[in-house]
Amino acid sequence: MEFEDFIRSRHAALLRFAHVLTGDPHVAQDVVQEALERAGMSWRRIQRKDDPEGYVRRAIVNRHLNRIRSLRRERLVDAPPDAGYLDAEPRDTTIWNLLATLPKKQRAALVCRYYLDLSEAQTAELLGCSVGTVKSNSSRALAKLRAALPATTIGSGI
Repeated sequence: MEFEDFIRSRHAALLRFAHVLTGDPHVAQDVVQEALERAGMSWRRIQRKDDPEGYVRRAIVNRHLNRIRSLRRERLVDAPPDAGYLDAEPRDTTIWNLLATLPKKQRAALVCRYYLDLSEAQTAELLGCSVGTVKSNSSRALAKLRAALPATTIGSGI
């Protein structure tokens, strides 16, 4: 697959992933742009890999973490993502707001596990950590979300 074809077919999905990961649509656009820019320079090598999209996702995660390290602060989103980045409108902004308050590693674990529907092993590979770290970050993040959500929200399918 040519690089231009890859971008045409996967750009929207990569942008949604980055938006949920970063919590900010503008930062998401920046990290996707930077990751694709780097991938474009090495596309011949990347396309021979089993999972070029996984490679680009990892580059997005790396760019995001580098950005956080360089800024030494994290900007949180006050509202849910624009509908243009989502397959469906969220029923409630509560989940989005709570997700934005999680530490970056916990949020990244939840995004990979439940938004991208990756296995624990795939998530560990993407985030560059062990499966045990993915499990503990996911567990801690879910516990924080459960504690913060009203009891009536938990079973309502949000």
